[in-house]
Amino acid sequence: MVPLVGFSDHLTSEKRHSLRTCEHYLRDLQRLVGWLTEAGIRQWAQVTSHDIRRYVATLSKEGLGGRSIARHLSSIRRFYQFLLREGVAQDNPALDIHAPKSGRRLPKVADVDQLNQLLEVNPDDPLEIRDLAMFELMYSSGLRLSELAGLNLDALDLAGGEVRVLGKGNKERVLPVGIKATGAVRRWLECRVEFVADGEPAMFVSQRGNRLSRRSIQARLARWGTMQGADQRMHPHMLRHSFASHMLESSGDLRAVQELLGHADITTTQVYTHLDFQHLARVYDQSHPRARRRTDAKASGSDRDLADL
Repeated sequence: MVPLVGFSDHLTSEKRHSLRTCEHYLRDLQRLVGWLTEAGIRQWAQVTSHDIRRYVATLSKEGLGGRSIARHLSSIRRFYQFLLREGVAQDNPALDIHAPKSGRRLPKVADVDQLNQLLEVNPDDPLEIRDLAMFELMYSSGLRLSELAGLNLDALDLAGGEVRVLGKGNKERVLPVGIKATGAVRRWLECRVEFVADGEPAMFVSQRGNRLSRRSIQARLARWGTMQGADQRMHPHMLRHSFASHMLESSGDLRAVQELLGHADITTTQVYTHLDFQHLARVYDQSHPRARRRTDAKASGSDRDLADL
């Protein structure tokens, strides 16, 4: 097997993919290498579409869902595009192979009351002031975890109520920041000087003055949720999902929500229309005078259908 180092260099230097994206590609391909080696296949040019179908079947038997298998196939297709360019392979065996369909999982969201309970606090501890600023900003602007962790001081215009973030594919977008979030960030900036030396660009830092890692942000939000009595485990993407769902409920403007989230394809954003429909359906069932009998009669089937979306 040809080493994967050349492909990794191709992703970072030519395609400008992030380190995390490259790690995902290589992890998927290393899993394929292990399977091919066990199958006695030693050269990339020997791999056929039949082999890739067998590999997909193996992944499915091992419990991977349709979306995960689709990601593996995407990695393989991208790798073979590179091999074709390098003259190592003559065709792309994964080109016309599709992952099995699986039920679409809806993202978990917190309702407005839950988020108010989570964020309507006034901490005195500097690290908790930092945490509140992070979580207010994520919910206010719908930031990804990586976008929040990578945020620098010069990205925020508190007077103008804007934040500039670098999203997937190194695409930059400017987002509005609400008054609650700007207030929380101002409080954190007053505390931040206790932890950092001049020249540190990161907006959110640890006790040691280093940029706060994604893992640390996840752990702090989980801890925050426990402290505030949240009835479900809190994680950063839940704040982003909640932002999207609440924006769509209020505005009904799918295109605007797509722009705010930084989705390249509107079909990615359309998952939130299902969440919006669930909210409307609950209101209908609770409010319409002739709805309750229908709901009672079909409750179990209705719940099952929503779970399978």
